[in-house]
Formats: sequence, C-alpha cells, structure tokens
Amino acid sequence: MIKAIVTDIEGTTSSLSFVKDVLFPYARAHLAAFVRDHAGTPEVAVLLDDARKEAGKNMALEPLIDQFIQWLDEDKKVTPLKSLQGLIWEAGYRQGDFTGHVYADAAEKLKAWKEQGLDLYIYSSGSVYAQKLLFGHSDHGDLTPLFSGYFDTHIGGKREKASYDKIAEQLAIAPEQILFLSDIKEELDAAKAAGFNTLWLTREQSPDPAAEHPQVSSFDQIRF
Repeated sequence: MIKAIVTDIEGTTSSLSFVKDVLFPYARAHLAAFVRDHAGTPEVAVLLDDARKEAGKNMALEPLIDQFIQWLDEDKKVTPLKSLQGLIWEAGYRQGDFTGHVYADAAEKLKAWKEQGLDLYIYSSGSVYAQKLLFGHSDHGDLTPLFSGYFDTHIGGKREKASYDKIAEQLAIAPEQILFLSDIKEELDAAKAAGFNTLWLTREQSPDPAAEHPQVSSFDQIRF
C-alpha cells in the first residue's frame, strides 16, 4: 500500500519551459544587481561564503558574481546558486512578474491524494525555498498546504540511490510504501534501487516501450 508520494517538479508537476524560459532567464537578468544590493545581508552573505568554498577561491564580489553566472549558464547543480536563485525568484513572484506553472491535472490529483490521506513530498534539484515559492504562487493558488515536506540537493543528488535511502529514513516509511514520480530515467533508476515504487511522466517526450518503469503522460493516468 502506498502511504506517501514524492514528486519531482520540472517535467512532472510543471512545464520544463517554465523553468527554462521564465525562471532561469529572470534569475540571470537580475543576479548581478541582486547580489550587489544584498551582499551585506546575513542571508546572502552566507551564500556568498558557501559559493567561495564551492569554487575553492576566496573571490571578491565581482568575480564571484561572474562565477555564479558561469554556473548558471552551465546549469550546474550548485547549492548556493540554487539558494540564490530562490531569493531572486521570490522578488519576481511577490512583484507579480510571473506565477508558478503547475499542470492542471497535477494540481487536481495532488488535492485528491491529500484528501485521501496520502502524505505528499517534493524532491527537486531546485532549493526547498524555490519549491515553496513555485507552489505558493502557482497558477492554481497556494498549493503549499498539500505538502508535508520538501527535499533538495542538501540530501544528495537525485540520481544517487543514497538520497532516496535518506528520504525513506527521514519519512520513517518503508521504501515499498513510497511512490516516486519523475520524468528522468536516471532518477527513477536510483529511486527503484532504493526500493521505491516509480512512475515515469512522459509529458514532453515519447514513451519508451522498453522502459523499466511504468509510464504515464499525465497525473490523470496514475493508478496504484
């Protein structure tokens, strides 16, 4: 029996194009000014120190901004960058520059699962802060009350079995009672290796008949 559902965001609950065409360009366009304006705040200062450690260099502010932009352009899954992006996106959400894209079928099914008593969790490479912003300012209103918790790269990479072992341990739920949803085969492979049930969302790609994971094109097709 499934007791909990852990879902990815990009390509699963939300369009890949929203992140690629809206969020990433917005963060890139506003990153330099944001860092210069907020470098003295404790929240951003910690991220700058973490970024210096990640880069292995004690860089001044302007070279550090260049490093952030390089990481962004290379789509590096660097934790201080992800956290900084979250702060920039918060300003965009609050100013009404955009809302968080969530597929209608995902929003409705998540609400139904919550009403059925299932515990819902997010696991994304984007920071927990960014996850809460997206669902808190979604096209369908504030969806954050649906979720019991959030995971990001602080717990480990999404293609690593150990990350899913840690999630199951933190949830105190047997892996075979957890369903993981994603559009990325390698993430599903890692979750399956940890004993999770898996479902492959093929929203924006063609189904693979040889896939080792059950495939669906929308949340409406999910049965368990």
